[in-house]
Order: sequence, then C-alpha cells, then structure tokens
Amino acid sequence: MVPVSSSNLSAVGYDATTQTLRVSFVDGGLYDYSGVPASVHASLMSASSHGAYFDAHIKKGPYRYRKIG
Repeated sequence: MVPVSSSNLSAVGYDATTQTLRVSFVDGGLYDYSGVPASVHASLMSASSHGAYFDAHIKKGPYRYRKIG
C-alpha cells in the first residue's frame, strides 16, 4: 500500500499478478477491485487528482469490487 494525497483515498496497492487494486479510503473502508489493468493503476497513481481519477475510471468503471475491511 502506497499512501496518496487525496481527500477521499488514503492509500493504494496493486497486485499485477491478479490485477487486483486495493484502495483504502479516508473514512476507513478498504476495498479490492478485480480485473484492473496495470495501465489503469499507473494512471491512477500519476493523476493530478487521485480521487477524481478513481471516481471516473474505477468506481464508475467495469470493475467488480468487494469490501474487505
């Protein structure tokens, strides 16, 4: 998990083998998003607004998710 500067996200992790994106939210929620390509993870990490990119491309994208914490 890598801490990010965002009002919504607190940290992001990625497993390239399983294409699983793990997102920790400021409010304490922890979620895994499956089937996320490495390019989407890279774009999230380099976005000027991590929260806006997450909302537009991951949360509203085709990725299944599950709450893990």
